[in-house]
Amino acid sequence: MTSMKDRMLAGEQYIADDPAIIADLARAARLSERFNRSSADDPAGRLAALRELLGSLGEDAWVRPPLHCDYGHQTHIGPRTFVNFNAVLLDVARITIGADVQIGPNVQLLTATHPVEPEARRAKWESAQPITIGDNVWLGGGVIVLAGVTIGDNTVVGAGAVVTRDLPANVVAVGNPARPIRSLTQPS
Repeated sequence: MTSMKDRMLAGEQYIADDPAIIADLARAARLSERFNRSSADDPAGRLAALRELLGSLGEDAWVRPPLHCDYGHQTHIGPRTFVNFNAVLLDVARITIGADVQIGPNVQLLTATHPVEPEARRAKWESAQPITIGDNVWLGGGVIVLAGVTIGDNTVVGAGAVVTRDLPANVVAVGNPARPIRSLTQPS
């Protein structure tokens, strides 16, 4: 019999009552609290807590507390990436953030999703789809990225946009839902 955690990790519908899921949530809560309460005078301790929390953290990446996540180990942040204050990373499914990404304050990356049907939702079924952010992407303040979205390399998403569908590389996208409004010239 497949456990609810196995179902969750496979991207299938699951109910979050599995003891392994509850243990992972508690682990992430403890490590998030340690990171968020860490002293600015102890950058090594802050970094150690973050490295323990996340699935991976690239060289010279910088995350400013507070950071909020479900599991932590499902989030992978590339080198030289900057994540500003108050990021919400609901990493029920994998979140992959590329190299040299700029993430503004109050950005939300939301892999979790719930059934539209009221009975299934009342029964507490849920699922998730991964989010992938390419290299050299800039997400402006307050951007929300929904489950299953991929954002291509070099793309800029304007402040407050809600990204409901994939965005190609090398565009500026704004609005709700976010739509490309212009192309960017690739660096030579």
